Amino acid sequence: MSAIFALVDCNNFYASCEKLFRPDLKHKPVVVLSNNDGCVVARSQEVKALGIKMGGPVFQLADDIKRHDIKCFSSNYALYADMSNRVIRMLEAAAPKVEIYSIDEAFLDLTGVDTCTDLLVFAKDLKHKVDKGTGIAVCIGIAPTKTLAKLANHGAKKYKATGGVVNLMDPARQQRLLALVDVADVWGVGRRLSKKLHALGIKTALELAQADITMIREQFSVVLERTVCELRGISCLEIESVTPVKQQIICSRSFASRINEKEKLREALSKYVTRAAEKLRMQKSQAKLVSIFIRTSAFSPNEKQYSGSTMISLACPSDDTRVLIKAVEKGLDKLWKAGFQYAKAGVILLDLYDLAQEQGELFCSVESSPRSEKLMQVLDKINQGVGHVYFASQGTGPVWLMKREHLSPAYTTSWQDLPKVR
Repeated sequence: MSAIFALVDCNNFYASCEKLFRPDLKHKPVVVLSNNDGCVVARSQEVKALGIKMGGPVFQLADDIKRHDIKCFSSNYALYADMSNRVIRMLEAAAPKVEIYSIDEAFLDLTGVDTCTDLLVFAKDLKHKVDKGTGIAVCIGIAPTKTLAKLANHGAKKYKATGGVVNLMDPARQQRLLALVDVADVWGVGRRLSKKLHALGIKTALELAQADITMIREQFSVVLERTVCELRGISCLEIESVTPVKQQIICSRSFASRINEKEKLREALSKYVTRAAEKLRMQKSQAKLVSIFIRTSAFSPNEKQYSGSTMISLACPSDDTRVLIKAVEKGLDKLWKAGFQYAKAGVILLDLYDLAQEQGELFCSVESSPRSEKLMQVLDKINQGVGHVYFASQGTGPVWLMKREHLSPAYTTSWQDLPKVR
């Protein structure tokens, strides 16, 4: 039985989530902004049609925003994550296996589904169910490999006549689409690698699929060799039902305004390491190394410049927020220099250990005991529920929080923000 994969991708996801609860914006141009409302990170179809590029600084787009009456939104991650979960739940109810690839994409394993129903009918029905059940429009690409499914989805988005669904199980249809796609648009190739391929005369996905496999391996890598095989319809990548464990966890932010006080910087770093610790426990890991960095803004040449980082090694791996906060405070004592206007800071947890393979340490402190584990479990349960418990080191009135002047309500995760019908 040959493998069958589908890639389901939400259309203009962040912008679609913002429009979902604002019917007045249905056909209006909408952009979603990055942290501190600095750059464009998502665009509605109307904005794309205006030629506004991804990543453009907001201050440079002020005239366009005013001229075209573009509605701007700050990133509302709680809303996007909840809507993503709703889409994923519907996909999991329809497919035997689902791999969450990103917040707005998922691979489905449809192997054997074609023995029960026509794949195109199945995909169109699934698209309709997701559209109706969540309000989020999706496109679906079907193919015998994950790489081809990516290209099929690309075709479904680009060509309106497809109705948002493309089935590439037919080899002849694969060839036709591959001939239309630039090699830079192939999953895993990108712009930098495509320049080298262009120099060899390989400009389309079809030419890459037809390239000499030995030459590809010798001049590039086994990874690109695998991509070539996938483009030829040979499946090399399986569905990953379990999300891979992260090898490092990062939490960093630019500040809404400059910080020149050590205490305020300590509050920000305490907040970041607290969030990183929550992610650490979610994947059932412990960290042995804690790295922190603080820096001024490289975009303010008139200000004195400073950038520092340091690494703190723990006596034994830990996921206890209290232990990690102490490490961060120790690191800040090493890095702190007065007289600078700090613009950004961050925490990175490294050298991660799987709790299932934890080995006992002779000199571990009491904070690594079962009592610590129970305390963190209670803390996470409260914070993931209706309450919120925070450490005093995070401060009570932070002035360093991100600028989010255009933040929409948390329509689906807060009782206070539920839409009201009059």
